[in-house]
Amino acid sequence: MARTGRPRLRRVAVALLLLAPAAGLLWVPWYAGASPGLARTPFFYWYQLAWIPGCGLCLLAAYALTRHDDRHGP
Repeated sequence: MARTGRPRLRRVAVALLLLAPAAGLLWVPWYAGASPGLARTPFFYWYQLAWIPGCGLCLLAAYALTRHDDRHGP
């Protein structure tokens, strides 16, 4: 019985990893300010640039979780 919950938990984790970049970037009023700045760059710009590697890491983790399902089969 405990094994049936793991694939579902894995799918939820993949969904959250894929939705995190969208949620973090689509809610513009949250990061539309100029402060705090980083190296005289407004928050608006460096926040978006920080999501570039963040998106890559989220996609990599989601891919790794789905590949784990493919290797072990149903």
